[in-house]
Amino acid sequence: MNVMTRITTVVVGLACGACAGAATAEDNVQKLMNMNTTGASLDIESVPQTGPQAEAIKRNLENVKLPDGFKIALYAIVPDARQMAVGPSTGVVFAGTRKTKIWSVTDRTKSRVADDVKRFAPSVTMKVPNGVCFSRDGMLYSVEHNRVLVYPAAEFFYEGPDVAAGVVVPQGELVPVQEESFNHGARTCRVGPDNKLYITLGNPFNVPPKDKAELYDKNGMMGIIRMDQDGKNREIYAQGVRNSVGLDFNPKDKTLWFTDNQVDGMGDDVPPGELNRATEMGQNFGFPYYGGGKVRTVEYKDAEPPASVVFPQIEMAAHAADLGMMFYTGQMFPEQYRGGIFSAQHGSWNRSTPVGARVMFTSLKEDGTADKTEVFADGWLTANHEYLGRPVDVAMLPDGSLLVSDDYVGAIYRISYAGK
Repeated sequence: MNVMTRITTVVVGLACGACAGAATAEDNVQKLMNMNTTGASLDIESVPQTGPQAEAIKRNLENVKLPDGFKIALYAIVPDARQMAVGPSTGVVFAGTRKTKIWSVTDRTKSRVADDVKRFAPSVTMKVPNGVCFSRDGMLYSVEHNRVLVYPAAEFFYEGPDVAAGVVVPQGELVPVQEESFNHGARTCRVGPDNKLYITLGNPFNVPPKDKAELYDKNGMMGIIRMDQDGKNREIYAQGVRNSVGLDFNPKDKTLWFTDNQVDGMGDDVPPGELNRATEMGQNFGFPYYGGGKVRTVEYKDAEPPASVVFPQIEMAAHAADLGMMFYTGQMFPEQYRGGIFSAQHGSWNRSTPVGARVMFTSLKEDGTADKTEVFADGWLTANHEYLGRPVDVAMLPDGSLLVSDDYVGAIYRISYAGK
């Protein structure tokens, strides 16, 4: 089957399966599903990659400390850069945001620095397209605030304003509309080894009131859901997750790992952040009975927690805001990093002395459980508590180098290894 036949089949199938007409007229998705043009301007917004801002970012990177043999450089200026997805065929990077845009980031010469950053699919009206992820056969999924779209062959057909698109979850059906919130509304996604689409769903509250429990349990909020790639057969994979903004699968044993952000307002040093491991469907990770680790929440201290709560593999620093994570599968980095987990800490807002704003590394034991965690990249938080950057997500380029997104500065960095 050639590429265009594959795209047509997928988009038409999604249009039928996800209810054609679910997309609103103003966002043009229905036209794109029917392979029609939208009339959008061919003058696509792009981001300059040189100038004073680039030079200032490069100077700030001189403060970042790495293990011997590693170096960090500016890869691209990308406004509001959050979760990243790297095209499996071309290495084009797609960066989601918590606003209204997805950016395409292209290194055409493979010089390991982007020479082209422009808005992806500008004919589509987006709302918090934070989560982006690829399937192995090149489908780009975008998880918005309350909708999921798919862009077949996005890494090959992103030069114009119109792209092939399909609706996986129609607007208003990812979470109940009345539960839409500016708080904890940034979703993330991964396509698992079972070829299903996994999506993290937060909840609008620091700790939700008890009368919300039944609704959230029914819809998979405070959890991780999965579905077929066409949106069918939705089910709740994990519960008791406060607000996960990063997940990935261990390629060795297929287990799902994810970060989770702890309850705010309990003190500077409690509760801890979390790195979790789900070994099967149906496990409960303790929230809202536990605010992080084994620390009980005030609101649910007298309630009986579910039996067999799964506690985190690693307890991270309190309020460091653990977000994106990935298993390192490349060959560039030394052996000690291969098969381990890199994760990004966004940095504190709810702590008298901020912590975080760094990249962590977690090694694994032979049995697939976590071994130890250490700081890998640090220096975006100064001695006088000013942020020079706030890492959000990590991703790997085809050459094995590590990308780090930063929504505070609006950039993507590249960490490479050249040997000692």
